[in-house]
Amino acid sequence: MAEMGNKVSQFLAVVLTALAVMPGGAHLMALSAKVAMPEHPYFVVQQIYRGWAWVGVVIVLAIFANFLAALLTRDSPRKWRLFGGAAALIAATLAIFFAWTFPANQATGNWTSAPENWEQLRIQWEYSHAANAAITFLALLCSVGGAVATGTRREREADVRDASHRQEAMQHHTSAHSATSLERNASNAERTALPERTFYRRPMLE
Repeated sequence: MAEMGNKVSQFLAVVLTALAVMPGGAHLMALSAKVAMPEHPYFVVQQIYRGWAWVGVVIVLAIFANFLAALLTRDSPRKWRLFGGAAALIAATLAIFFAWTFPANQATGNWTSAPENWEQLRIQWEYSHAANAAITFLALLCSVGGAVATGTRREREADVRDASHRQEAMQHHTSAHSATSLERNASNAERTALPERTFYRRPMLE
């Protein structure tokens, strides 16, 4: 059951991190085309991002999933570091968002009004998203690496020893159970045979 929980947590960590990469990747791909737009077209294009607030939910879930995977694999230092690193990197993207992206949204009324420094705000908004895309992609690499990591040589040797000990214990238990069963069967056979011998001897005593 614990092993299944580990696998599920690692699967969710990878999937949610991959989903978190997608919005940032879209911003990064559009950066070169948008960053030099005139004011009016740029503000029109920015309206396509209405309703993208749900992305924040995916990011929070990705942080939690990677943190949980790190917690459940803490016996494996390599996995623990990779999943923990992924969680930390995704958390860093939230810090960047609230430090640079969100203030630009606030200053422009979510890009519905243009203040005098709107071009500076555009650069701040676009490049903070680009940075977050790169950081989240790095987090995805960490998460995938944690999922496929096999542990150190020492850990693998310890796993082999544990498996060997479990197999020996199981064989010992099976042997003891078989011996007990044989003794029980022999005892039952003796009890069954005794009345028969007594039954056949009685006529001879008479």
